[in-house]
Amino acid sequence: MRTPRAAGARIVQRLHRQKYGPFCLHTSLDGPVPDATGREELVVKNPANGEEVATIVCANQEDVENAVFSAHEVFKAGIWSRAPASQRAGVLSNLARDLEERVPDLAKIETLQTGRAIREMKAQLGRLPEWLDYYAALLRTHGSFVAPTQGPLLNYVQRVPLGVVAQITPFNHPLLIAVKKIAPALAAGNSVIVKPSELAPMSVLEFAEMAISAGVPQGVLQVLPGYGRTVGKMLVSDPTVRKVDITAGTETGRAIGRIVGQNLASYTAELGGKAPIVVFDDADPQSAANGAAFACFIASGQTCVSGTRLIVHDKIYDEFMALFMKKVDSITNRMGSPTNPRSTMGTVISLRQLERIEALVQRGVGKILTGGKRMTGTSALDGYDFSRGAFFPPTVIADVPTEDDLWREEIFGPVVVVTRFSSEREGVELANACKYGLGAGIWTQDLSRAHRVSAEIEAGLVWVNTHHRNDPSSPWGGMKESGIGRENGVEAFEAYSQSKSTIINIAPVEETRTVQDWFAEEDDTEKRYG
Repeated sequence: MRTPRAAGARIVQRLHRQKYGPFCLHTSLDGPVPDATGREELVVKNPANGEEVATIVCANQEDVENAVFSAHEVFKAGIWSRAPASQRAGVLSNLARDLEERVPDLAKIETLQTGRAIREMKAQLGRLPEWLDYYAALLRTHGSFVAPTQGPLLNYVQRVPLGVVAQITPFNHPLLIAVKKIAPALAAGNSVIVKPSELAPMSVLEFAEMAISAGVPQGVLQVLPGYGRTVGKMLVSDPTVRKVDITAGTETGRAIGRIVGQNLASYTAELGGKAPIVVFDDADPQSAANGAAFACFIASGQTCVSGTRLIVHDKIYDEFMALFMKKVDSITNRMGSPTNPRSTMGTVISLRQLERIEALVQRGVGKILTGGKRMTGTSALDGYDFSRGAFFPPTVIADVPTEDDLWREEIFGPVVVVTRFSSEREGVELANACKYGLGAGIWTQDLSRAHRVSAEIEAGLVWVNTHHRNDPSSPWGGMKESGIGRENGVEAFEAYSQSKSTIINIAPVEETRTVQDWFAEEDDTEKRYG
């Protein structure tokens, strides 16, 4: 029977402390914040109103070195790395139950630091215990195997952990993406160091403390807040780190990949995306319009699988667009304070990102059907003053050339370009006319077409008559410039471990003395080599 743990309400109370520091082997969130003298600090601001939420004392070089050293020492000690699989599974299950209890409060933190609608955050975080439960179950059922080696040999193959692993997580889904990476890494027995986004680090810091409370040994999970250009670079450059797992932009992925390659460490990178949504003429127009709106505007378009290229068949174009634009208007009209459970969409992450999006949209390329400019004035839903924050409306643009950045580059905001097609071949070619290949959506009621087109689209994830569905058992990753490796499923667990073959000679002593004596004198018997 588990001992009840403290209520999650203290998470929200702790926000008023206003200062966070690194979560390392010898620190905790309840303890004193490290002396900021000579340290870089960053301020987390609420994108909805510009108010300061917390001050973060960044990790410095000494913190990074100490974290890696202590993580390696704990790994070598075997407290977690050699703990029975059933023990690690039990801890992950405990952590899942704690997380369930604290979802409402963690969702508030996520909304404060990202500006995303509270409705989204509650729904998203409510599913996170599934990842911990999945990998706990995998630990209980994932067995070693005996290889069919020739001769009197017993060859058993085990999965063993890698060692110290580093993870760099983004701002758009702060805790979701962190948990997706942390769960398999811990399950496999590694020591984990996370560098969360400087824009949204609080929920990851809170989760690390929860992990210790649930039974993860001190030093097995550490969090180093700070900027990618400093803390992140120092962390991935350390040769003791045996795997790096990031979610980031493609150029960042390339830069980190060069460093990781020099250290001969493993690497997983979930990078950019520019997901096409292909709507065929036999699709149900209302379902397709609803699904496309979700694909394009959930999380304010700030996901790597956001539907950013809407490709609609000529025969259904007018009907579909009328329904889609009606849905877009409805979303816009019901935007309000991100803390309002009835608000449909929140902010983008910062004013800087808003200005970047607006500059791309306002270049005079294509025809803006709706949106396109920063929101001002007050909300019709709840009177919220949009001018206080980084609110950008759902934006739809037609007649954009496939050579333009609006078609080719990741915008990371609620912006979708729309175009027509007339044949299946043209639809597939338009879908693939992009350097990215993470996610894609197809809308059709033709089962044969669904399978055929899914096979032809160059993406690691293809949804048919839905979008952005995710499960801990389903591999998640991209093709082309959208990255390498996969999150989720058995594939992620095995990427955080390595196979180890143990080959035991089970021949009798007499046979071992004679048959296996390669350098025996006066013995012409054919010997086995290898």
